[in-house]
Amino acid sequence: MTHLFPSVKESLISVLPIAIIVLVLSVSFVSLDAGVMVLFFFGTILLIMGMSFFTIGSEISMEPLGDGIGKSLNKNSKIILPLAICCVLGFLITVSEPDLQVLAEQVPTIPNSLLINCVGVGVGTFLGISFIRNRKDIPLRNLLWIFYILIIALSFFAPNEFIPTAFDSGGVTTGPITVPFIMALGAGLAYGKKGKHSGENSFGLVALCSIGPILSVLLLSIFYNPHPSTTPFEISDINTTRQAFVCFANALPGYAKEVAMAFVPIVMVFVIFQLFARRFHFHNIIKMSVGFVYTYIGLVLFLAGANVGFMPAGRLIGSKIAGSSFKEFLIPIGMIMGYFVVFAEPAVHSLKRQVSEITNGAISQRSVALALSIGVSVSVGISMLRILSGISVMPFLIAGYIISLVISFFVPNIYTGIAFDSGGVASGPMTSTFMLPFAMGACEAIGGNVMTDAFGIVAMIAMTPLITIQTLGLYERRQRARSLKRLHAEISQVTDDIIFFESEEEDYE
Repeated sequence: MTHLFPSVKESLISVLPIAIIVLVLSVSFVSLDAGVMVLFFFGTILLIMGMSFFTIGSEISMEPLGDGIGKSLNKNSKIILPLAICCVLGFLITVSEPDLQVLAEQVPTIPNSLLINCVGVGVGTFLGISFIRNRKDIPLRNLLWIFYILIIALSFFAPNEFIPTAFDSGGVTTGPITVPFIMALGAGLAYGKKGKHSGENSFGLVALCSIGPILSVLLLSIFYNPHPSTTPFEISDINTTRQAFVCFANALPGYAKEVAMAFVPIVMVFVIFQLFARRFHFHNIIKMSVGFVYTYIGLVLFLAGANVGFMPAGRLIGSKIAGSSFKEFLIPIGMIMGYFVVFAEPAVHSLKRQVSEITNGAISQRSVALALSIGVSVSVGISMLRILSGISVMPFLIAGYIISLVISFFVPNIYTGIAFDSGGVASGPMTSTFMLPFAMGACEAIGGNVMTDAFGIVAMIAMTPLITIQTLGLYERRQRARSLKRLHAEISQVTDDIIFFESEEEDYE
């Protein structure tokens, strides 16, 4: 319990900026109904508490479990059994991801179970590929080039309406449950490996697992040939604080059940792994069990706050700004919200912490957070420009991925792994429950095509951090080169001084 108060403080700092932005907008540019603001207020409280419990819980449960499984698989000299385990784990963790349920509801023409299972197969397959890459020391850059070229090629055969959805699925599936586990699994697989790739191999699993859903949904849209449609969005008629409280009270059991079903595969994995590996001592089991409870409570509170409180506010703000005479303000307002909304993503804290631990502080949490915020801000600005102009998302995605892949040749490999992991981490539940509704509300108010114009914002948010994080790597590399050059100059000067004084002594003698 002693860790809860610092976590609440961190969550408060993360969520408060976006709450202040919404409050300022509600009394300036847009006028929101009192009921929506009350829902948003309650949602903010649940978001802060949920993120606090989740951060503590994932740190003492999900991360040790992933790390333990990774280390155990790493000790196995054979490849077939660990490969099969990775594929099954990828599938189980993905189908239990709550964010995937949100995406499935947004694509009504494809049955939910078909879409979820298809995405699960994609993640499972690429988690297996990640294991092979780690075992064979295959450079991450090579695989990224191969698979993104394949994605771009397939996109020319997929229906235009479903290309943004396919790219969005890559970001949505790496959510709050998946990311801590997969990142810890990567650290466990890289544990004990010698050589220059030991730290680099800790990253890249989230990056590759984000590719699987994109490919699987593209293939599904080609062969299933669905017809695009959208479901109407309804906002509850809330007039009093009591009605808002009742609204959350009615929603919480549903999210409790949804998250409970999501946790069943994870708990099964934990039990089966402990029975066979006997890795954790009794006190570790108790501690991790408490961690699972914390994680469960945190996710229930977070999802209820985000879906019930933040989604209506995001939808109405986007709709009212786009429907006003100052609709061009969508771009700067979206960029400001994008800059701060990434702080409220629960998995971002797991990424920052692991980056700092694996690099021994060489890459600071502050620098990673700044690069993520700048990337998400730019991506939301471009998304708002797309909504206003109707430009396709594909030119931006193709250009962005080409730029990020080219930069990968000029930065240390560890930055490439962190960058491509961060793309999946940044596009979490806050993106799908606040920024996506914001884009959909704006698109509907303008009269655009929601499937082609609003969808794709998650894909853009997942893409731009690839550039900004690697740009950070370029900057750090340049600073290191300058420091080495300055150090060499100082050493050279000292050497020259020593030679000079030695020659002076010889002349004196």
